[in-house]
Amino acid sequence: MAVMPTTHLTDKTLIITGAAGGFGSLLCRDAIAGGARVAALDVDAAALDELAVELAAGDSLITVTTDVRDLVAMHDAVAATVGAFGRVDVLVNNAGTMPLAFLADHAEAAEAWSRCIDVNLKGVLNGMIAVHDQMCDQGQGHIVNLSSIYGNAPVVGAAVYGATKAAVNVMSEAFRVETQGKIKITIVKPTGVPATGLGAGVINPEAVVGILGQNAGEYGAVFAALREGRVDDVDLDEESIGYAVLDPKHIVDQILHAIAQPLGVSVGDITIRATGDRYIL
Repeated sequence: MAVMPTTHLTDKTLIITGAAGGFGSLLCRDAIAGGARVAALDVDAAALDELAVELAAGDSLITVTTDVRDLVAMHDAVAATVGAFGRVDVLVNNAGTMPLAFLADHAEAAEAWSRCIDVNLKGVLNGMIAVHDQMCDQGQGHIVNLSSIYGNAPVVGAAVYGATKAAVNVMSEAFRVETQGKIKITIVKPTGVPATGLGAGVINPEAVVGILGQNAGEYGAVFAALREGRVDDVDLDEESIGYAVLDPKHIVDQILHAIAQPLGVSVGDITIRATGDRYIL
């Protein structure tokens, strides 16, 4: 769904990490449709090439193969963006992994947990560091950090993932206070969005019980039906109060809503959920 151009999005330069898949690619598409210029960052060079072909956005898009875990690489990506577009108005720290698992799964999960910390926590910090001086020199900027409802409270099965998202919340708020009047900060907390591909990183599928609690059995049936192509139309109808499977486009819409505010207006913290998603946080 294309975003209607607004004076507050048109001609803005966005850096988007994790841009080659999930709602990162949708965000690139709709931001460009709204008149923005985009630097798409991802560790997957081939996927970035595919994104460039798909969007065919000409001078409105550059792609930069970047590992957010590498601070030097993030600085280089910012420099490439400034070289192409002259400035950086918005950084969207979107790259992330979700290796849900119990502590008892440590033999299988330890390596993925380590990478999760590096991407979800250090990657976000690296992004904030990399744009800080450029935005301050410009006299303005906006950082959008993707968090999660998992960061709201500790739950079983998500000790590491939830901790990284809680850390993103704390860093973002501390950074907001430090840079008031210079850099706007927005924290975005989606609930479960199957179509983003994050679920592919889950180590133990049973670990979702922590965020579903008493609704685990019921919502498990919804996911099973979704996988088998027989999900109830109500679960997929965004006009229904029972809407249960959030489409990534709704996250994109709200991120762009936050970005498209007047310079003096900041959307600080936003949660996007399907009304019938059964998550307890």
